[in-house]
Amino acid sequence: MAINGYYGKLLDINLTTREIKKSQIPEEDLKRFIGGRGLGTKILWDKLPGPGVDPLSPENVLLFMPGPFSGLPIPSSSRTTVVTKSTRTSAMSSKYEHGSTVSYSNMGGFFGPEIKFAGYDGICITGKADKPVYIKIEDDSVEIVDAGKFWGMGTEEFDNALIDELGDRKFESCYIGPAGEQLIPMASILNTAARAAGRGGTGCVMGSKNLKAIAVKGTQSPKLGDHKKYLELLEKIRKSFKDDNNGELQWWRHGGTTGALTSSSRNGTQAVKNYGEGTFGEIEKIGTEANREKVWKRDFACFSCHLACKKSGIAKGSYSVMVHDGPEYETGTMLGANLLISDLSGLQKLIAVADDYGIDIISVGNTIGFLMEAYEKGLIDKAYLDNIDLKWGDVAASLEMMHKICNREGIGDKACNGVKYMANEIGQNSHKFAIHVKGHELAAWNVPVNSDYWSICYATSNRGACHMNGGSPDSQNDAALRDSIAACSFASTWYKDEISYAKFLTAITGLDWSEEEFAKAGTRIFTLEKMFNYREGFNINDDILPPKFFENKFTVGDHKGAIVDRNFFKNHLADYYKLRAWDTKTSKPKNETLIDLDLGFTIERT
Repeated sequence: MAINGYYGKLLDINLTTREIKKSQIPEEDLKRFIGGRGLGTKILWDKLPGPGVDPLSPENVLLFMPGPFSGLPIPSSSRTTVVTKSTRTSAMSSKYEHGSTVSYSNMGGFFGPEIKFAGYDGICITGKADKPVYIKIEDDSVEIVDAGKFWGMGTEEFDNALIDELGDRKFESCYIGPAGEQLIPMASILNTAARAAGRGGTGCVMGSKNLKAIAVKGTQSPKLGDHKKYLELLEKIRKSFKDDNNGELQWWRHGGTTGALTSSSRNGTQAVKNYGEGTFGEIEKIGTEANREKVWKRDFACFSCHLACKKSGIAKGSYSVMVHDGPEYETGTMLGANLLISDLSGLQKLIAVADDYGIDIISVGNTIGFLMEAYEKGLIDKAYLDNIDLKWGDVAASLEMMHKICNREGIGDKACNGVKYMANEIGQNSHKFAIHVKGHELAAWNVPVNSDYWSICYATSNRGACHMNGGSPDSQNDAALRDSIAACSFASTWYKDEISYAKFLTAITGLDWSEEEFAKAGTRIFTLEKMFNYREGFNINDDILPPKFFENKFTVGDHKGAIVDRNFFKNHLADYYKLRAWDTKTSKPKNETLIDLDLGFTIERT
């Protein structure tokens, strides 16, 4: 009998053998790793035969993991974490040719709740189909269906074509675009055309399995441990959102994360000109008010969410394009400020094209920015770039480069591998402005201002550079917990005191989740990820920052002169390891730490 709030079932599909089974999830794993990111990482650890597995081999595991909050009308708790072994990362020195980190990529929308409605706590994909397929799930009925006619379709066309094929709009789906099909290492997985599990090469892994999509529809719901207490908490959290005393709800509804574009630029924390600056003088042209006036027509939300932070409309100008979502802060910065692009419709075009290909906008924007700087410095010429005049602020050149990357055409066949690969190709000290950690490109938040937070956030992230990682052990553990229960970080400030996540989890499961035990679970999840990476060959030498942050001073804005101090970073990182009870010479969690966290099973396998 499963714990309340769970089914205790994992839908296990081997695409090579076409075997479909419902596997039992150990009760102890549900208690210790909760769901989503945490449970996905434990399953990945258990199912991989060991370190060094090629992420694109049939042996790699691709997991779609909702959490115990998924499918319940708990505000802003509909997330799904895609867990796999990353295609994006590599260690400074590893004995494994294919040593790479864990990848956990989180997306909103409606897909995760539908997995729960179908009666599963997660979906696990292994093997490789002999031809393109999609998976159709309707409660206990699971089919592997030919997808040959869909192969090559962009995500927008496919989203509509799949609905027509299924003949039922109640199905929720996620899928890859041409980038995933062509095994672009930075390919993403999307649902509803714009919500993405974008980071860590999830779409590339899915493409390597010849899997175009998963479509799910269900009619079930797990039993709750204390239904009365759950309803009391639900009423309180709904009232809290309704009261919105500090105006935060309206902020999200008005602009979503786009609202951070202007403030981040003002504060010097924005990625501008390949992270060379923290302030973009033309940010207002692509910010919230410009989009409100010229583009957005509709605000919309994920499953059971009050924030409605997603925006859609039609952009007109130098380009005319349907806007499914955005710009958000990350997309607006990485394809806007980072490339010095302030043409609003041009920016929207770049975002739409990237989503249609199904590629990680953070990584592709970072890669184009790196090439722009290399071109500006004269390290590469137009011939190297297939005659593209890749100058700052040029929308047409950026679009042309994106097409090259997403089609593996010419220079794109190299550039699709990201900035670490390109820095090794170009040489000439270009690694000094290659903005990545462990091979994973940084997100849109620049480092020199508030470097105490951002240096730890990027350097110690278990999936390589990640802006959602948190800049301290406590904040990192909290992020791991949110990803495991399926909660959205945007709404986390509402869940506190008598309506905390731990109290909700107690009501759902019937288990006594104290705040202390809940926090310890976050530490356990983050530490298991660290042990996965350590087993793959990652150590203290990989917890670094790009040289640019130590050598380049900002020249514009209120934070002119900002730079990261090397000694400060070194000492701050050592303090972090001490707080974690990790070895300060290797970064490996100490054995006593692992045993205290019920992770003793990792000791023998590292």
